[in-house]
Amino acid sequence: MLNDVIAVTNRRLSQRPFLEQIKRVCQLRPEAVILREKDLSETEYAKLAEEVYNITTSYDVRLIIHTYINVAKELGINTVHMSLHNMREYRKEFIDNVNKINNIKTGCSIHSVEEAVEARNMGASYITAGHVYVTDCKKGLAPRGLDFLKNVCDSVDIPVYAIGGINIDDGRRKEVKKYGAAGSCIMSGMMKV
Repeated sequence: MLNDVIAVTNRRLSQRPFLEQIKRVCQLRPEAVILREKDLSETEYAKLAEEVYNITTSYDVRLIIHTYINVAKELGINTVHMSLHNMREYRKEFIDNVNKINNIKTGCSIHSVEEAVEARNMGASYITAGHVYVTDCKKGLAPRGLDFLKNVCDSVDIPVYAIGGINIDDGRRKEVKKYGAAGSCIMSGMMKV
């Protein structure tokens, strides 16, 4: 079981048909799966989300919708992950209204202590902080490191998930927890398992 891992999707990294890959990921029993397919229109995303939701539900793995609040509401999914930029845009409509009315939780990607505090103050129920280690997903960008992660974890009272350069079977999953993280988000490793 990978109950301290949130799998993050990227169908372009998948080495097999995407829905088959989702089944393989769910067999590992991660805490959740973020369906992060940012190149799809909302209509295309909604269709894929329904297919993925059928799979994750059958494995009792929680699905987190990325960005599309209406898709989450249509499928009855209670968590949406978004960028801080989108969270700012949706704040009035999403945080002040939808969050209270429909009990939708929000997760937010952050890249600094200040952003972590801002996301928390806007109602984020968890954050992803990164990138912590060198990763092919952010080629050429220096990692923010473990001290960054510790500072983020110390600055907020919500779960922080480290992202960037973390694999399923390496010691980094344990290492980030020593620095205060609730767990890890893994993309490449999950799409290639």
